[in-house]
Amino acid sequence: MPRQSGTKRAILDAALELAADNGITGTTMENVAERAGVAKGSVYYNFTSKDGLFEELLLEGVGVLAETVRSARSSQTGWPALQSMVRALLETVADNRALARLLAAEIFRTDRAWQHSLELLRREVLGEFIIPIRETSPPAEMDGRLEVVAGSVFGAALIGGLEWLVFSPERSLDEVTESVLYAISGQLVSRA
Repeated sequence: MPRQSGTKRAILDAALELAADNGITGTTMENVAERAGVAKGSVYYNFTSKDGLFEELLLEGVGVLAETVRSARSSQTGWPALQSMVRALLETVADNRALARLLAAEIFRTDRAWQHSLELLRREVLGEFIIPIRETSPPAEMDGRLEVVAGSVFGAALIGGLEWLVFSPERSLDEVTESVLYAISGQLVSRA
């Protein structure tokens, strides 16, 4: 990620916190400036519009997820790679709760100015999941649906992580990882 000024980072962090609590629609540039402790002009100097601010924030967040799952997969293949990727994604959700909440709310929106950019990164994340899914030898008829399968695994980890943090925070990372893997294991494990 490009190096950012302290002001720009403060603005992005403030926008993330506010949007996670109030949604993007319920967050104003004035709110962001106030939370970041900067003048409203500084927000507009760094981001010409609210759409530009949130596009950068979301692209940065999905970029973090893509790098997380790519690193987790690294030298592993098949089911072990998926296990590692789910665990790493859950760790990222736990470490970045506001980002996870925002992504869960925005990833499937189609009416946003940044949707095309977000879709490209989403496909990058799903592409990382497709590699080990394909290695688990799914039936041939699944080839045309691997992106849906990958989206299901990604979604299970993201939403499972939010469910954990909001409703079952007493659970350990290991328990939640096992639970998400159990939920997705059906055909993948039986063919691994």
